[in-house]
Amino acid sequence: MANNEQDKSKSFIVVEIVEYVPHSVVIKTIIKKTTGNVTVSSVDTGGALARVASPFDTFIQVIDGKAEVAIEGKTHMLDIGQAIIIPAHSSSVIKSNVRFKIISTIIKSGYDEILV
Repeated sequence: MANNEQDKSKSFIVVEIVEYVPHSVVIKTIIKKTTGNVTVSSVDTGGALARVASPFDTFIQVIDGKAEVAIEGKTHMLDIGQAIIIPAHSSSVIKSNVRFKIISTIIKSGYDEILV
């Protein structure tokens, strides 16, 4: 596929669409649109995903292993099935003491609709 998205209208097991590669981070795009994207990442032991502060909230869910998520210096340990939202404009690092896989979702639209 030209856009590297997951095949549409075909079922798949999310945790199986990305493999672990020794000493590496692997990222697979499920959906990528101007309004947001969904990715699955695998991180081998000792690896990390450092994020530049995004102007959008990011939903992270661990789908295999355990991940250490540091948001603005505060650490959260997440097991399989647990999730966290990284707030917009926050720096974060997702580290692996053991290898893990996560699904990440960013939605870029709707922020202008929120009334305070």
